[in-house]
Amino acid sequence: MSISKGFSRRAALLAGAFTVSAGLSPAFAQGEIKLGAVLSVTGPASFLGDPEKRTLEMVVEDVNAKGGILGRKVRLIIYDDAGDPNQARTFATRLLEEDKVTAMIGGSTTGTTMAMIPAFEDAQVPFISLAGAVQIIQPVKKWVFKTPHTDTMACEKIFEDMKKRGTTKIGMISGTDGFGKSMRDECVKVAGKYGIEILHEENYGPRDTDMTPQLTNIKNKAGVQAVINPGFGQGPAIVTRNYKQLGINVPLYQSHGVASKQFIGLAGDAAEGVRLPAAALLVADKLPDSDPQKKVVVEYTKNYTTRTGQPVSTFGGHAYDGFMIWKEAVERAKTDNAAKVRDEIEKTKGYVGTGGVVNMSATDHMGLDLSAFKMLEIRNGDWTIVQ
Repeated sequence: MSISKGFSRRAALLAGAFTVSAGLSPAFAQGEIKLGAVLSVTGPASFLGDPEKRTLEMVVEDVNAKGGILGRKVRLIIYDDAGDPNQARTFATRLLEEDKVTAMIGGSTTGTTMAMIPAFEDAQVPFISLAGAVQIIQPVKKWVFKTPHTDTMACEKIFEDMKKRGTTKIGMISGTDGFGKSMRDECVKVAGKYGIEILHEENYGPRDTDMTPQLTNIKNKAGVQAVINPGFGQGPAIVTRNYKQLGINVPLYQSHGVASKQFIGLAGDAAEGVRLPAAALLVADKLPDSDPQKKVVVEYTKNYTTRTGQPVSTFGGHAYDGFMIWKEAVERAKTDNAAKVRDEIEKTKGYVGTGGVVNMSATDHMGLDLSAFKMLEIRNGDWTIVQ
């Protein structure tokens, strides 16, 4: 990229990033509904932010083409934080003080989400996060919600599978990023409940390109029956490749932070046999017709792949669920008033989305239980449901 083009792109991001208001019906009530988003569209977490951005643009365009919400056009204002918490904080402030949004859907990573929470809490504007760590919603924060399953749930789903298989002694290698550290801590916290003993632990940084030394230490630890890798981004793919290179022959479990075809592409043949908990969206065509999510995930998959030419990931699905939960809350409130919409989001019951069936409350700002997770295994470069 030339310097001039790079400068122009940066200037565009700072000036207003991406806005969507296309496909509009000519008859709208006066005044737009302004919805903000801060996403990691570029940078190391782009595999999260890019499908989230594409999804939000798609659903806003569709809603506006049908007359908007409450007869008002939705104006979507997206900023790209490139995975940088400091940029995320700056853009959150801009959305609130300059763009005057009445709600926010975004925060691709735990780090960027946590950096933005104080701004939305102080401004008393609803914030629906798309990141995984349980600390986003526990303890409960009045104005903060999230759509992805928590890292605690991921640990529990993995440990449930291990318990069924008689696995009791494990190794763990985790990323030092916000999500990796949080999930590691949650796994340590709940392991005893499932009779799991963690015999050895290792970690790696976000810029590490070879985890062979850490995995060798785990391989040499007597008694290890399986390994868990809490993390997201390229790290888990490197772990998976190094795992196969070292000939480690016990099961490898990844987190829902790698639930996209991009992970399989990065890990290559080494991904064969890897297990992870993930949303039903990844196995839409494999769900029985009786599954309440099937209609939603099949329709989203068809729309997304047709419009973008890309395979779906659970991350785009999180954005879809965030938008639809917010949209239904605005419709119930009959206004985009921040306080009234917040109250309606908290009252969400029986919403069937790509991530599961959501039932929120004053003490639960996510509304999913373990039934929302499927245990998947990668076979022949694709997802299969573990029975």
